[in-house]
Amino acid sequence: MDMTRQKTYLVISALGEDRPGIVNQLSKVILDQGCNIEDSRMTVLGGEFAAMLLVEGKWNTLAKIENALPEVERQLGMTIICKRTGERATGRNLLPYAIDVVSLDHPGIVNNLAGFFAERDINIEDLSTSTYAAAHTGTPMFAVHMTVGIPADLHIAALREDFMDYCDALNLDAVLEPLKG
Repeated sequence: MDMTRQKTYLVISALGEDRPGIVNQLSKVILDQGCNIEDSRMTVLGGEFAAMLLVEGKWNTLAKIENALPEVERQLGMTIICKRTGERATGRNLLPYAIDVVSLDHPGIVNNLAGFFAERDINIEDLSTSTYAAAHTGTPMFAVHMTVGIPADLHIAALREDFMDYCDALNLDAVLEPLKG
């Protein structure tokens, strides 16, 4: 067997009203075709369940999943889309960094942070947000956690200083640190 074989993937996105059993039914279709979930994100947003799955398999087993999805979509009452993809290109030498930001909740926080990194050609690789009530006061708070890939030739201390100054000007409490294993 050729160990350098390019893996074949299918990205599946599913969205629908939350209820028990969705993950079981989605994962069963994948397992039944002899494929494997290599990476996924699943969560409840409002009253909706959202899932993104990276499924690995042979081209013909992925085709069987693609053909089964319309029926799964009907059975689950969900909107499901899929797209073939390959392995992620690893050409750039990137350093993984974690960013955590907390502030009073207000519009524009994600856009401001995304703009800061986009202007510097830094890719946001993972991002999650949440709102919560502050302890004791109940003040609406907003938290952002993201992972970015910082080009290795970028001066980290200068980037950190620019980022902290940027966040301070927007009254955002932020931390930027290397992603730990």
